[in-house]
Amino acid sequence: MTSRSAAITVTGLRKSYAGVDAVAGLDLEVHTGEIFAILGPNGAGKTTTVEILEGYRDRDAGDVQVLGEDPQNPSSGDRVWRNRIGIVLQSVSDFADLTVSETIHHFAHYYTKAKDPEKVIDLVGLREKTEAKVVTLSGGQRRRLDVALGIIGSPEILFLDEPTTGFDPEARRAFWELIRALRDEGTTILLTTHYLDEAEALADRVAVINKGRVLEVSPPATLGGRADAKATISWSEGGQTKTEITATPTAFLSDLAKRIPGEIEDLTVTRPSLEDIYLRMIGEA
Repeated sequence: MTSRSAAITVTGLRKSYAGVDAVAGLDLEVHTGEIFAILGPNGAGKTTTVEILEGYRDRDAGDVQVLGEDPQNPSSGDRVWRNRIGIVLQSVSDFADLTVSETIHHFAHYYTKAKDPEKVIDLVGLREKTEAKVVTLSGGQRRRLDVALGIIGSPEILFLDEPTTGFDPEARRAFWELIRALRDEGTTILLTTHYLDEAEALADRVAVINKGRVLEVSPPATLGGRADAKATISWSEGGQTKTEITATPTAFLSDLAKRIPGEIEDLTVTRPSLEDIYLRMIGEA
């Protein structure tokens, strides 16, 4: 397997407030070109960690490299380094009286390698809203504008903080397609989310954080031994609901089909969901 370069590396990161550890020796590596999700309960240290990576908060200890630079003191200069990253905050309310087009064109002037604003408008799906004022946009449209402002500078890394909070299901899935398109263009994406289905749908890898430490980093499908977890088989037989927990569901179903002629009523086969594994990890921690 070919090794991938690291867009972000974190070693021994620590940050405390009033003597209480928010981040307690955290280690992390994000590969170039991947979607990486950080999961954890409130107070786990997610926001503090991301703010340190973005250069908005100083750390107490540890080593942090984002695109080969220390965000606390980038050797190339803060402005040069910030030209290489994009940030989409959880809530933004500026430029409400400008139109979508005016806002995106305005932000393009802040960057040395800005994308074509008109192409960005198309990329985020706001062509029909170019002359609409920002204050009139729906929540989903406003979030698309936030992403437009985050990517207008052609960032190598895009930070997304709870990107689909408040979205309806249709808007969330449309937003997911946009994030995948950005990843396919080569942008590294780091997102925090409370939606486990969002992490499963988008992330190449997830990190579960609790009490300022990383519990595990894995692809969603294998987190916490999920891929090897036993399956639960449920079916109806003789007027009763029966269940079986087994590590060999295929063999069990084969035997069941031999015993029960025709269709097996109410048959389901399930393995632990990402949410099941996540809650178990947090509970054990």
